[in-house]
Amino acid sequence: MAAEEEKLLLGKHYHENCPGCKVEKYKESRRGLPIRELVSIWIVVLCTALPISSLFPFLYFMVRDFHIAEREEDIGYYAGYVGSSFMFGRALTSVFWGIVADRYGRKPVIIMGTTAVVIFNTLFGLSVNFWMAIAMRFLLGSLNGLLGPIKAYATEIFREEYQALGVSTVSTAWGIGLIIGPALGGYLAQPAEKFPSIFSKGSVFGRFPYFLPCLAISLFALVVTVASCWLPETLHTHTSSELDETCEDVETTSLESGMKCKTQKPEGKAPKKSLIRNWPLMSSIIVYCVFSLHDMAYSEIFSLWAVSPRRYGGLSYTTEDVGTVLAISGAGLLIFQTCFYPYFARLLGPIVVARIGGVLSIPLLSSYPFIAVLTGLSLSTVLNGASVAKNVLSTSIITSLFILQNNAVDQDQRGAANGIAMTAMSLFKAIGPAGGGTLFSWAQKRQDAAFLPGNHMIFFILNVVEAIGVLMTFKPFLVVRRN
Repeated sequence: MAAEEEKLLLGKHYHENCPGCKVEKYKESRRGLPIRELVSIWIVVLCTALPISSLFPFLYFMVRDFHIAEREEDIGYYAGYVGSSFMFGRALTSVFWGIVADRYGRKPVIIMGTTAVVIFNTLFGLSVNFWMAIAMRFLLGSLNGLLGPIKAYATEIFREEYQALGVSTVSTAWGIGLIIGPALGGYLAQPAEKFPSIFSKGSVFGRFPYFLPCLAISLFALVVTVASCWLPETLHTHTSSELDETCEDVETTSLESGMKCKTQKPEGKAPKKSLIRNWPLMSSIIVYCVFSLHDMAYSEIFSLWAVSPRRYGGLSYTTEDVGTVLAISGAGLLIFQTCFYPYFARLLGPIVVARIGGVLSIPLLSSYPFIAVLTGLSLSTVLNGASVAKNVLSTSIITSLFILQNNAVDQDQRGAANGIAMTAMSLFKAIGPAGGGTLFSWAQKRQDAAFLPGNHMIFFILNVVEAIGVLMTFKPFLVVRRN
C-alpha cells in the first residue's frame, strides 16, 4: 500500500519489468554526484574515440610505407582518404544504429560498438596495403554506432541537475580520446625503431610497425566491452496495455485508501513529431556539422603539419613529439571540462559558450604558421599552449551543441535524433580528412605564392569554416526549443 501511494505521489507509474522505469526509480532515490555513472560513460566514449584519430601521427609514415604516393608531397592526399573512410562508414549506418537504440535499447548498440573496435581496429594495425587500411577503417566506422545512443544515454541516466555534467562528460571523453588516441599512436608506432631492446625488427611489431598502438586500444576496448555488460538500460519497454493495467491497479489502490486517481487511461499513443521538421534539432545539427568538419580537418592537418619537413613549413617532429604535444593538450582539456565548463555553461548558456569558443579560435589558428618559425624551448612552450587552448575551445563548442541537440527532442526520439546528427556529422567529418589532406598537399606545393603562401593558406581556410560556424549560432538560424 505504501509503495503504491509513493508511486501516486510521484505522479509516475513504475513497471517492474521495465529497465527504464527501474532507472527512473533509482534516480528518484539517488542523491549526490553520480560518480559510477560518470565513469561508465567516460570509459565507453573514450573507447570509441581513441581509434578515430590515433592513426594521424603515424599515417604520414604508414602511407609512405605502402609506396602508393609517387612524390613526397602527395602523401597527404592519400592519407586523407584513409582518415575519411571511418567517417564515411559511420555516416552510412548512424541513423540505423539510432533506430536500433530506440527500439531495442542503448546497451546492445554500445556493446556492438565497442566490440567493433576490438576486431577492426586490431586488423587495421595489421594492414599490408593501402586498400586493406581503407577497408578496415570503413568497417570500423560502419559497425561503431554508439556515439549517438551514448549521448541519449547520458541524458537519461542522470537526474536533471546533473544532465549538463553528463553531456559534458561525453564531449570531454570524446575530446580526450581524440587527443590521447594520437598521443598513443605517436608514442607506440614504430616500436622496433624506438625501443630496439624490447622489440626486434623480426618480431610482429617490427614487421607491422603500426600494430602496437592499435593493439593497445583494442585491448582497452575489450575490457570496456566486458564491463558494458553491467550497464543499466534506460529505454522504457512497457506497452500501452501494461500502462492501462497499472493505471487500473493504482486507481483501485487509491480508492481503497480514500485517494482519487488523477491519472486517466491513455486513449492512444500520440504520433511522434517529425525530426526533420524539428528546427531546433536540425539547426543545432547543422551547426554541429560545420564545427565537426573544422575539427576533423584540423586534427589531420595538425599532425601532418607537425611531422612534415621544415622546408615545407612544418616542424619536422617525430611521432613521439606529436604524442607529447597531444598528451599535454589532453591533460589541459580534462581539467577545463571537468572543473570549468559546467560553470560557464550555467553562467552564459551553451550558445554563448559556443560563440566565444569559435571567435577565440580564429586568431589562435592564424598564429600557427608563425609558430613554425620558432625553435627549441620557445617552440615547445608556444605550441603546447596553442594546442591546449585550441582543443579546449573546440570541445566546449561541441559540448554546447550536444546539450542543444538532446534538449530539442523527447526521450523516445533521442536515439534517432542522435543517429541523424551522427550521420550528418560523419559526412562532414569524412570530408574533413580528405579535404584537409588534399589541401595540405596542395599548400606544400605553393611555398612561394604571393598570396597566403604554404601553410598560411591552410589555416586561413580553416578559419573561414570556423567563422561560418560562428555566424550560424545566431538567430534566425539557430533556434532553441522552448518547453
